[in-house]
Order: sequence, then structure tokens, then C-alpha cells
Amino acid sequence: MRPDYIEIGTIVNTHGVRGEMKLAVRDVEPALLRPVKTLYIDGSAYPVASARVHKDCLLVTFPSVTDLDAALRFKGKAVSIRREDVRLPDGVYFPAELIGLSAMDAESGAALGTLMQVLPYPAHDVYVIRGEKEFMVPAVPAFIQEINLEKETIQIHVWEGLL
Repeated sequence: MRPDYIEIGTIVNTHGVRGEMKLAVRDVEPALLRPVKTLYIDGSAYPVASARVHKDCLLVTFPSVTDLDAALRFKGKAVSIRREDVRLPDGVYFPAELIGLSAMDAESGAALGTLMQVLPYPAHDVYVIRGEKEFMVPAVPAFIQEINLEKETIQIHVWEGLL
């Protein structure tokens, strides 16, 4: 089941003296989150007044936060979004959407287990599948044939030695 809210990162610091906050984004490129109009912190909704990419972070402001002292209250806070508020490119997913998918052999249709964890590596993510055995699958097209969030399945090309 697709989660309604996705944690996207953490406010790691302020930026300047006018209430701008530095949001360290994980799992996706910060630019993909610029169009999001509302961020959620500690269960409260905060409308976004501005958002811009700076280095590997997203700099955000809220209408109610206009100075450095107000912005400092958010330092260290986890930030979430409603999943429906962001459009990701085809083939890009938040790890939280993938956890719990049923892994299937793309050729035989046999059940392989459940996707339990997404490990981020510099080149690509690695999926940890747990069934009769636990194994890891590189998240690359050579191994991953299809991810279907509606059917809650992931089709994997099983190569010799993978299991």
C-alpha cells in the first residue's frame, strides 16, 4: 500500500537571516521537490513561500517564518510531504513506496519474497529481498524488469548465482 506521507529529509540549518531554512533532501533530487506547496513538520502543515535548490539541498521559506530566530526552531526537524503532491519521473520511487512489495521471478512468476529494505549506494540502490533466503538485488534494469505499485509487485530477472 502506497504511503500517504513520505519523509523527504531534515532541516539541517538556517540560511541567511531572513528565515530561509536548509532542507537536506534524501532519496530524490532536490529539484523534484521545488513544486511542492506544503511541507509537514511534527504533524503540522506549513505552506511553502519559496523553494530553491542550493548545492545538494533545498532552501525553503514559510510565510510565518521571517527571521533567523524563528527559522532556528525548525533545525533538526524531519520534513514530510503528501505523496500525491509530487510527480516523480517514470522509474523513480521513494524507498518508502517500495518496502513491502512482493518480489516475483520475472520469467517463472514464482514468489521470491518481500522487499524489506532499500540500501542507497553511490552508483545505484540495492534492494534487500527476504523470502526463504535473504538476497540483494541491484536496482538496475538488468535485474529489475518492472515495479508495479498498484499490484504491489516487483518483477526481478533472476540470474544464475543471484539466489
